[in-house]
Amino acid sequence: VQLQASGGGLVQAGGSLRLSCAASGSIFSFNRMGWYRQAPGKQREMVAIMFAGDYTDYADSVKGRFTISRDDAKNTVYLQMNSLKPEDTAVYYCNGLKFGNPEYWGQGTQVTVSS
Repeated sequence: VQLQASGGGLVQAGGSLRLSCAASGSIFSFNRMGWYRQAPGKQREMVAIMFAGDYTDYADSVKGRFTISRDDAKNTVYLQMNSLKPEDTAVYYCNGLKFGNPEYWGQGTQVTVSS
């Protein structure tokens, strides 16, 4: 299964973007899917994750602003990002986990928030 992330871009502070992660196969096979980000000079960090059964978790810095969701029919996971801040600037990566297997990573998509 391959993961293809899209939807990044340049936006002003306070704006919104929606990232998409399209899987080449069924996302039902994943125990967990999520979004991570890496800013220049920083380590990759979890942004939002969604477990089978729709349990979700978010980084404290994005709670109330970002929402992770899924469309099983389209094998796609989304990240709706509202009220964007300059500190949200990073490369965002889609991630999929099947327990007992190496994690799947999509290519990154750049999000740049201007002040």
